[in-house]
Amino acid sequence: MKECKSAKNTANSQNSFTGIYAFLKEKFEVSGTYFSNKLFPELIKMDITDSNSVKKVIENTKPDIIVHAAANPNAVWCEEHKPEAIELNETGTRNIVEAANSINAKIIYISSYAAVFNQSTVYGKTKFDGEKIVKKAKAGWAILQPSLIIGYSPNTTNDRPFNRILKNITEKTPAIHDTSWKFQPSWLDHISETIEQIIKRKIYGETIPIAIPELKTRFDLAKDILNKFNIETKPIDKKDSSPVFDLPQDKIKELQLPIYSYKEMIDKIVKDIKEKTQ
Repeated sequence: MKECKSAKNTANSQNSFTGIYAFLKEKFEVSGTYFSNKLFPELIKMDITDSNSVKKVIENTKPDIIVHAAANPNAVWCEEHKPEAIELNETGTRNIVEAANSINAKIIYISSYAAVFNQSTVYGKTKFDGEKIVKKAKAGWAILQPSLIIGYSPNTTNDRPFNRILKNITEKTPAIHDTSWKFQPSWLDHISETIEQIIKRKIYGETIPIAIPELKTRFDLAKDILNKFNIETKPIDKKDSSPVFDLPQDKIKELQLPIYSYKEMIDKIVKDIKEKTQ
């Protein structure tokens, strides 16, 4: 069936989501996009804040499904650049939805737990508004709400938390990580596998929190990965007073989607790093 053979990934290649594109292109017929960092030669340039750019790409590729992952997840950047954050996370999403509706395409939207728990921030509010916009997709929609995302991605140069850990490994340098804030990490491969299941099983009209069940700190993550490479990790208490959120597992269990434990996630991440860097 065409729908299960064609998924189009709209991703800002400056973030971790090129890993989703790399995963999906092994499973489906995929057209991927980029804005400023062309990590794969076949990627198509698109500016989601430009409605004409979006319309042109969507009309030319004619996807059945659009995986909309373009955003700037840096909360500090969003606070300091509110107009740009709104343009990217809200206007860009509206452009995607309007283009999708013009060809009757479904949308899978990578949102954030912040859309539920942290709407007092610019990032959280723009993702919350983005979710409302996505629900106007006439053919169907699904929303994923990850927490802080970790996992190996082809984009190893940007300043996302996982790449800092990766840099410690490649440069064999000790690391210092915060012990104060606890959260439930989201694994990039878990997100990719969930998208695959949504497409194959046609799971639409659902908003799905996606994270491991256990609460961990940035120090826990770094230590448990770097120890496997004999890299020292030192703790520091940055007194991060960010609230601790509980991402429920009910929906992912109800839909019989993949669930991973912290240990399973760490073991697979370590394996990925060894295979791709050594």
